Amino acid sequence: MPWYVYLLRLENDCIYVGCTNDLERRLAEHRGGSGSKITSESSVVELIYSESFSERACALTREQQLKRWSRAKKLALATGRLVELKRLARRRAHSCRGERTTQPPRMHRTAN
Repeated sequence: MPWYVYLLRLENDCIYVGCTNDLERRLAEHRGGSGSKITSESSVVELIYSESFSERACALTREQQLKRWSRAKKLALATGRLVELKRLARRRAHSCRGERTTQPPRMHRTAN
C-alpha cells in the first residue's frame, strides 16, 4: 500500500504538510474539519502537491523534511519551479555555513 506526503493550501494561505496511506480519505477528513487542528481552524482550499512512497518510514522522513522548508520552497516544489527550488536550497545552505557563533570546545591534553 502506498504512502503519500501532501501539501494543502489553506484558506488563511498557510501551507499544510501531511502524510497518509489514504489520500482521498485524509482530504475528506481535512475538508470536514476533523483532519487536524490547523485544518479545522482554516478551511482547505486545495491539494497543491503530493508524492507517493512504498514505505511509511520514507514518507514520514520526507514529511519532516518538508515541514522544515520555507513557504517559498514548498510553493516552488508544488508548482514545479525546480530552478527556483535549487536556488532557495543553495541560499539556505550558504546562510547555514555562517551561522556558527561560537567555536567548538578545544580538547586539551595533560602531560602525565
